[in-house]
Amino acid sequence: MNTRNTSLNSIVEAISAQSLPPVHAWHPDKTRDIDIRITRNGDWFYCGSRIERPRMVKLFSTVLRRDDDNQTYLVTPQERLRIVVDDAPFTAILVERHGAPLAPTLVFTTNVGEQVVADTEHPIQVEYGEPDGEPSPYIVVRDRLQALISRTVFYQLADWSEERDGVVGIESSGQFMIMSESDASHD
Repeated sequence: MNTRNTSLNSIVEAISAQSLPPVHAWHPDKTRDIDIRITRNGDWFYCGSRIERPRMVKLFSTVLRRDDDNQTYLVTPQERLRIVVDDAPFTAILVERHGAPLAPTLVFTTNVGEQVVADTEHPIQVEYGEPDGEPSPYIVVRDRLQALISRTVFYQLADWSEERDGVVGIESSGQFMIMSESDASHD
């Protein structure tokens, strides 16, 4: 086995071994607002002051949940705390490509150190607010929580992209994920 496959296997094993609190199973009766805001670049603020402790941000990020009301919460078994998220709660700050060119797999690292493999459960999605506008690229991290893909990482994806059937996209884990605007958005 070559070292690249060993490296990818190690990453996948580490991701599988991660244990997050079962926030999806918690249904507290109490919901309230808390003055926490996550900015578009992934910085966390409490009462207007930036949270400077990375360990605290990482801990809070493990109990995030986006509910059916499209609001984001910090969830405990006792209560849900509604927070403000300017765009996405995470930022993808690094991407590695393994197994290219025959079977590429993309591994993203977020601003809180969480790794995610782009695949059918964690697709790359690119939104365009207006025709020929700036792209807003995302990857699903877990459940309905996304990471905004940083500009630097998006440029790397663009370098690795290819055109298939008139659309530009990128392959990961056997899935071709479209990065270009669809023609339907111009109708």
